[in-house]
Amino acid sequence: MATLLSVQSVASLRKPGSLLHLGAAALGVRAPNYSSRKASSSEYLHQSVVPSMHYQKSLPRLPIPKLEDTIKRYLAAQRPLLDDDQFTTTEKVAQDFQNGVGRQLHEELVAQDKNNKHTSYISGPWFDMYLSARDSVVLNFNPFMSFNPDPKTEYNDQLVRATNMVCSAVRFMKTLRAGLLEPEVFHLNPAKSDTDRFKKLIRWVPSSLSWYGAYMVNAYPLDMSQYFRLFNSTRIPKRGRDELFTNEKGRHLLVMRKGNMYVFDIVDRDGSLVKPAEIQSHLKYILSDPTPEPAFPLGVLTSENRDVWAGLRDKLTVAGNAESLGLVDSALFCLSLDDESMTDHIHISHNMLHGDGCNRWYDKSFSIILTKDGQAAINFEHSWGDGVAVLRFQNEIFKDTTEQPLVHPGSAAAAVDSASAVRRLQFNLDGELQNGIKKAKENFDSAVSKLTIDALEFKKGGKEQLKKSKLSPDAIAQLAFQMGFLRQYGQTVATYESCSTAAFKHGRTETIRPATTHTKRCAHAFVLQPGQHSVEQLQAMLGECSKYHGQLTKEAAMGRGFDRHLFALRYLANSKGQALHSLYTDPAYATINHNILSTSTLTSPAVNLGGFAPVVPDGFGVGYGVHDNWIGCNVSSYPTRNVHEFLQCVHKSLEDIFTVLEGKALS
Repeated sequence: MATLLSVQSVASLRKPGSLLHLGAAALGVRAPNYSSRKASSSEYLHQSVVPSMHYQKSLPRLPIPKLEDTIKRYLAAQRPLLDDDQFTTTEKVAQDFQNGVGRQLHEELVAQDKNNKHTSYISGPWFDMYLSARDSVVLNFNPFMSFNPDPKTEYNDQLVRATNMVCSAVRFMKTLRAGLLEPEVFHLNPAKSDTDRFKKLIRWVPSSLSWYGAYMVNAYPLDMSQYFRLFNSTRIPKRGRDELFTNEKGRHLLVMRKGNMYVFDIVDRDGSLVKPAEIQSHLKYILSDPTPEPAFPLGVLTSENRDVWAGLRDKLTVAGNAESLGLVDSALFCLSLDDESMTDHIHISHNMLHGDGCNRWYDKSFSIILTKDGQAAINFEHSWGDGVAVLRFQNEIFKDTTEQPLVHPGSAAAAVDSASAVRRLQFNLDGELQNGIKKAKENFDSAVSKLTIDALEFKKGGKEQLKKSKLSPDAIAQLAFQMGFLRQYGQTVATYESCSTAAFKHGRTETIRPATTHTKRCAHAFVLQPGQHSVEQLQAMLGECSKYHGQLTKEAAMGRGFDRHLFALRYLANSKGQALHSLYTDPAYATINHNILSTSTLTSPAVNLGGFAPVVPDGFGVGYGVHDNWIGCNVSSYPTRNVHEFLQCVHKSLEDIFTVLEGKALS
C-alpha cells in the first residue's frame, strides 16, 4: 500500500487549473513564507500570526462522487488493461452494479456521510484498512525519505547532526503544540495570499469562516488533523486490528544503537527544550557505550506479522516489561544511530527503508535514522497519516538545522552526568520470547534479501523544457514508465499514483490511474511503431497524454477519482455482512487493484531521495521526482522483475520523448 511517496509519498505540482497534486507525502513547490515572525526564543521555529489550526473548522468536506461518474471513470481506467471481450464483461457488471446494489450502497454512504460532518467518508475505512492489515509494516507499508546533506559539510558529523535534529524536532513539536506553526496552505497566487498583510487580516476572520477568506485569494488551506500523531505516538499490535497510541505527556527520546534501546528527557519539567549541550552529551555517551549488541534485539519484533507480534507483545508484558514498553510507546520519537557508513544511494535506500531490522522500532510514528557518516532519513509508519505532516516536519527540520544549528563542530558537550540521565532499557526475555525474536530476524532477513533497488538520473531534460513545450512534467514521467514497461514486458499494466486529498477535512489520498488509452496508444507508437508516425503526430500524442493526465490529477486532488468511492462502498457492504456484488469479484477488479507499477513523486529542498517497496510480488515501487533540468527515479523490485532493465527502458523512453520534443525523428 505504497503512498510516498500512499509513501507511497509525494509530490506537488502547480499547474494551470490544478489545485494541488501531492503524493503520500509532499507539499508545496515553492517554500512558503513560513516565518511570519522570527521566534523570540529558541523554543519555537517561528511564531505564526495565523494560529496553526485556524482553518481546520471551515475546511470543505471531501465530496462523494456521483455513482455514474465513478463507474464511468472506473471503466475508462479498465479500458487499456482489458481486451474487447473482457471489457464487455466488466462493462456489463459495472452497469448492473450502478443500477442495483451500487445505487443502494451509494445512497446509504451519502446518508452516513451527512450524519458525520466532522470527518470524511474515507477516514474511518482507511484507518481500518491500514490497522487491520496483518502483513509486516516493513516493506509493505513504511516508506523512507532521506535528507539532503547539510551544505556545511562539517555539520554532517553524526553527533553534531543528531543533536541538531533532535533540538529542531523539539522546537517543531513545541511550535505545533503552541498553535504557532504556520498553517499548511497551498498558494496558487502567493503574491496575494502568502503575505504578512493577508495573514494579519485573515487571523481576525472567525475559524468557522476562515477557509472562505483564503479561497477568495486563491489559497487552499490543507487538513492538519494528522499532525498530532507525529509525536509521542506508536502503532500498538493487537490481534485482528492494531491501535494507535499517543501520550503527549512523554518528555523523553527513544534512542537505538547496536540494537540497544535508551531513553533520556529532551524536554524538561517546565516544557522547555533541554540544553542542546546536554542533549549532545547524552548522545555522545550512547555513541561511546561499549555495551555489545544484544543476542535478542527486541526491535526486530516490530517487523513481524502483526498477529504474531501482538501475541509476543502480550508475553513481554506478562514477563514484566510493561514499564519499558510504555517508555518506548510514549517517547517523542525514535532516533536510530547506525554504526555503518553509507557507500552510495542504493546503500542509503536499503538502510533507510529496512536496515538490519535490529536497530529500528518500525511502529513509532516516525524515526530519524542517522548513519556513522551523517546520512539522515525519516522512516515512518503509514497508518496514522499520509506523509503530508512528515514532509512538512522534514522540510522544517532541514531548514532549521542548516540555518540555525544549536550545536556546532567543536562545541563542547555539557559536563553532566549522562550515565545517570540516560537509561538503557533492559527486558526480561524467556525462552519463548527469545525464540520469537530469533524467528522474526529470520523472517526479516528472508524478506529483505529478495528486494533489489536501483536508481536513474536522466540528465537531458526536465521540468523547464517540458513546461516550455506546454506539457505536464508529471504526465511525461508517468508516460515514460508506461513506455518502459511496454518495452520490457510488452504489456500495459495496472498503475497507481498517489494524490493527496488534504484540501478537504480529514482527506487522505486518492488514486490517479496513469495507464490510459492515451498513454497506451502513445507508448505503442513510440516503442512498437517508431517509424510509422511523423514527429508532429508523436508530439500531438504527447500533448493528448499530458492533457488527460492533467484532468485525472485535478479530479483526484478534488476528491473525484473512483478508487476511494468504490473502496468505501465495498467496505460498507462488508460491514453489513452483505455478499459482494460481482463488480468486486470480477477478475478485472482484482487486476486493476494488483498495482504492478506503484508510483509516488516527491520534490523538496530537504529531500534527497525517497522510496518504498513494491506493493505486489511482481511489481515495481517507483519513487520519482521531476526537477528543473533532470529527472530522478528510485525503483525497487522483487526477483520476478528486473529493475535494472526496467530503468534502462525508462531511460530510453525519456530519450525518445525529448528527441521528439526537439523536433527530431526517432532513429
